[in-house]
Amino acid sequence: MRAMVMAAGVGTRLRPLTCTIPKPMVPVANSPVLEHVFNLLKRHQINEIVVNLHFQPHLVREYFGDGSKFGVKIFYSPEETLMGTAGGVKKVEQYFNDTFLVMSGDGMSNVDLTAAIEFHKKRKALATIVLKPVDYPLEYGVVITDKKGKVTRFLEKPAWGEVFSNAANTGIYIFEPEIFDEMPYGENYDFGHQLFPKLLEKNAPLYGYVTDEYWCDIGDLIEYRQTHYSVLRGEVGIDLPGEEISPGIWVGEGTQIHPQAILKAPVLIGKNCVIEKGVHISDSTTIGDDCYIGQGTSIKRGVFWDKCYVSKYNELRGCVLGKNVSTEANVTMFEGAIISND
Repeated sequence: MRAMVMAAGVGTRLRPLTCTIPKPMVPVANSPVLEHVFNLLKRHQINEIVVNLHFQPHLVREYFGDGSKFGVKIFYSPEETLMGTAGGVKKVEQYFNDTFLVMSGDGMSNVDLTAAIEFHKKRKALATIVLKPVDYPLEYGVVITDKKGKVTRFLEKPAWGEVFSNAANTGIYIFEPEIFDEMPYGENYDFGHQLFPKLLEKNAPLYGYVTDEYWCDIGDLIEYRQTHYSVLRGEVGIDLPGEEISPGIWVGEGTQIHPQAILKAPVLIGKNCVIEKGVHISDSTTIGDDCYIGQGTSIKRGVFWDKCYVSKYNELRGCVLGKNVSTEANVTMFEGAIISND
């Protein structure tokens, strides 16, 4: 079985973190979110993947290559002009002559894809949308299904007055190749705004598979930080890099931690870091590779990318530091502060 991973988005709501890198390359637990998507697909024996690209496509190609180092085979589909979610899939329909899966390249999930595919085939569906109940559905398509799971109503990104369900569209879809007959070629075409309403109007076999497993669209800076906290609490079901030196504390190879530094789980520290005397790191903090944390600094709920230099006696709370960021002594940063790369 093959999958299409949508990785062409610009990620405007994650700026300034996405000013110089595409959204799927934003790190979560010190690996690009796109790598976590590939790992989920591999766990469900989906090893051949088509990836569409648009913004800074060379960064994705340079990191993943043909996919062999990651245990998958990758085909790339560059889009000079964005084709929309459905249009991007239609562009590469030659890769899909059997049941196939489509999912976003910027979401974290442990959804049981195998169970979703079995549901799809059992219902003899043309299209199946994976649904997740959420508290705030405004950023997603909302869906109502009947007792057998057939979709009876769909609305993309409703206003509060239009919300009729808390079952959100996760952006994970399963299709039969006949779906291409419903999609125009060479046009910007969207699943939520155009294809699914069309299928509903025709009473086509469009189904919804509801999951209670973890799923999060890393759509904005708040969700980005929250995803890290969920990962470190074990809610996402991914393997963390490094050695677990004590329960809930993962440390990468070559990292030096002063005996008088204090680490309180859960914490993830990357490779080749230096943690100086009197440093206190706690409350679901993630620190990337090649970082330096100066004497007496206190960090809680931080997300630091690679090559950060933090001077002594900093107090950092709930902030994000991009790659190659440096601070001077006695800096204080609180919830929501974002420092972009360099």
